[in-house]
Formats: sequence, C-alpha cells, structure tokens
Amino acid sequence: MKPYIFSADSHVLEPKGLFADGLPSNLKRHAIVTKKEDGFLITGTEEKVIYKLRLGPQRENPMGDVDRQGLHDLEGRLADMELEGIDAEVCFPTLGLWLYCLDSPEAEAASARLYNDWNSQFLSAHPERFVRCGMLPVLDFSNTLAEIDYLASKGYRAAMLPAVTPPGLPKYNDERWDPIFAKGAEKGMVFVMHTGTGQESVVVERGPGAAIINYTLQSMEAQNSVMYLVSGGVLDRNPGAKVAFIESGASWLVALAERLDEVEEAHGKMVRPKLSRKPSQIIDDQVWASFQHDRACILAAAAGLPGAKNVMWASDYPHAEGTFPISRRIVDDLFDGFTVGEEVRRNVLGLNAARLFGVEPAVHTREALAP
Repeated sequence: MKPYIFSADSHVLEPKGLFADGLPSNLKRHAIVTKKEDGFLITGTEEKVIYKLRLGPQRENPMGDVDRQGLHDLEGRLADMELEGIDAEVCFPTLGLWLYCLDSPEAEAASARLYNDWNSQFLSAHPERFVRCGMLPVLDFSNTLAEIDYLASKGYRAAMLPAVTPPGLPKYNDERWDPIFAKGAEKGMVFVMHTGTGQESVVVERGPGAAIINYTLQSMEAQNSVMYLVSGGVLDRNPGAKVAFIESGASWLVALAERLDEVEEAHGKMVRPKLSRKPSQIIDDQVWASFQHDRACILAAAAGLPGAKNVMWASDYPHAEGTFPISRRIVDDLFDGFTVGEEVRRNVLGLNAARLFGVEPAVHTREALAP
C-alpha cells in the first residue's frame, strides 16, 4: 500500500504584479519585482537589487529544465502532484521569500498582507492537499502580532518567520521574541523558517567553491537559529510553540542536540537562563526540519536518537534543486540499503508533517503511474 507522502517544502509563484500593483502609491518603491536584464534574472525594488541570477547556456534555469504545470495553475499543480505521488504539501512563496530584505515596516506589513490574501484565495479550495503558510512582518513586532491574529482568523496553520534574524532585530535568544512565540502557541500557528530568509544577501562568498559554499551556509544558519531559540530560552518559556526549518537538511539536529546537552551539563554553573528541560528534549518537543536527500537523518530516526524525531521529507517543487519530476523514485531510494521499520518510513515521508500541520493523512495519489 502506498504511504502517505507530504512534501514539507514547495513553492507557489505569485502573480508578477502582486506587490507592484497591490501596494499603495506611497509604498510602490518598496514593491518586490523580478525582471530579465543583460542575461540576468534580477529581483529587487526600485531602490535596491536584492538578488541576481545569471541565465542562459550552462547557467541555471530558475525552475529547472522540465516543465512544471503547477507554477500558476492549480489543476496543473494537482497533476504534477499525481505524477510525483505527493498527497499534500505546505506551500511557500517565491517573490515573497525576499520580504525580509525590505527596510520599511509599513511596506513589509502591507506586502505580507497582499501575499497572505492572495495565497488564501489561491489554495483554500483544497485544504486536504495544501497547507497555507502565511508571511509575518518582523520589522515592527506589533505588526507581527496583528498578522498572526489575522492569519488565524483566516484558518492558517503556518506562518513564516525569517530563518536568520535580519540586521537590527533582536536575535532569537532575546526575550523580546516571547510574545510572538506565545501568540503562535495560543493560535496553534507553526512558525516556519525557510532557508535563505532574513539575510541581506544569500551570496556571501564569490571565490572558488562559492556556489557550494553559499547554499551550504544556509543550513548552518538554521543550526544557529535553533541553537539561539533553545539556549536563550524562547522555546522553553513557550512550550506550545512549534518551529520548522525548511530546506536546511535535518541530520545536523542530532549533532546539535548532543552538543547542547553536553555543554549545558558540563558548564551548568555558567548557563543562563536555566532551562526546565534538556536542550535535546526541547528540540524533540518543538523543532522540526525538512530534507530532500539527507539519508543520515533517516538512520538517526530509526535509532531513536535525540534530535531526529521530527524530520520530514520535502520535494522543493518547483525549484531546480528539488526532486521534480522523479520524487517517486527518490522516496524509494532514500531507504535503499537501510533496515528501517515501516513506522519510521511513514513518519519521515508524511506522518510527521501531517501531525505538525494538523492534516488528515489521506492518500490522494495512485500507487503507481499508468504505463
């Protein structure tokens, strides 16, 4: 029998003019847009360039080389999910990923609301297939709290926070985040931190190995954020809060949990604040992570190691580094050569995510594609 497959990382592509057309005239200079210019795909606002991607022969196509039917069309997306054997997914933005590069609290809040209203309209007809994930502004925490309330009123179960705290904001070990995490717990809102968000630029290195270094650094920044949230006590003081780190791999959670436990015990006299639970227990209780090819976390989950309890597979549709169009093969190959119990397999492929986001784990796709 086919297991329930949930992709804990996929993306929707917003209408091109969502922000440029939707923001009021006094904020349009902050609208996030993309344009092709001199062989580059450029993302930015009137005031600054945020990201440049070189296109053309021997360069990356931003969506890969295989047609994605579901970039804008929901029926096409459901067809791609059938092809992939994916029964449900949580959907993140594309343009909106750069929201945390804005400098204006007013523009950030207005852009988040535009995206959240569009996302709700686009995906709400299929709640059994799509978990809607909203965006939270963070430059003014009063806007953050207000948007959590708004999303909850619209039935959202997940909302994005930056994976890295943007410049000028308190770090994730700061108690000023407590009201936000308390509100998330109160509303049953999972906070989702997608790789690359919150950084001024995802291009840190331009020398040899830069392509590998820059992408890998993003997973290391997720580790830092978990370390800050756990060690600083934000999660411990708000035990109902749940946080998921997306597209950062997952096996590192095991090493981090072990290291935090070791230091908390060995240097206990210097540890402030004192935690009510071991760091590894806080991670198992409140932290999730998604991966595409990270087989080590599957072995750790099978062994019952702290830190590996809440790992989730993801396809990263429709991105070039994702698993489309071979996800059916990938989810089998992940377990090749491993002795892993059926419960662990089903948890990793879908049930962990279904429990996190409150989705009924019903299989909607066929066992196998027709020949």
